[in-house]
Amino acid sequence: MSETKAARFECRICWHVYDPQEGDSVWQIEPGTPFEELPEDWSCPVCEAGRDKFLRLDTRDA
Repeated sequence: MSETKAARFECRICWHVYDPQEGDSVWQIEPGTPFEELPEDWSCPVCEAGRDKFLRLDTRDA
């Protein structure tokens, strides 16, 4: 997984972290799905904030 695809993103509203290695069980997003490939209508599974409310946290080596 490239650095971009491994990046985690954190919600600025509720601090939920989207981790591409885990995916999102609420939205039925498969593990391995990078943030950039989430559906346009995806929102935070905790507070329903839009994708624009997420900040990139880091990158990891795959």
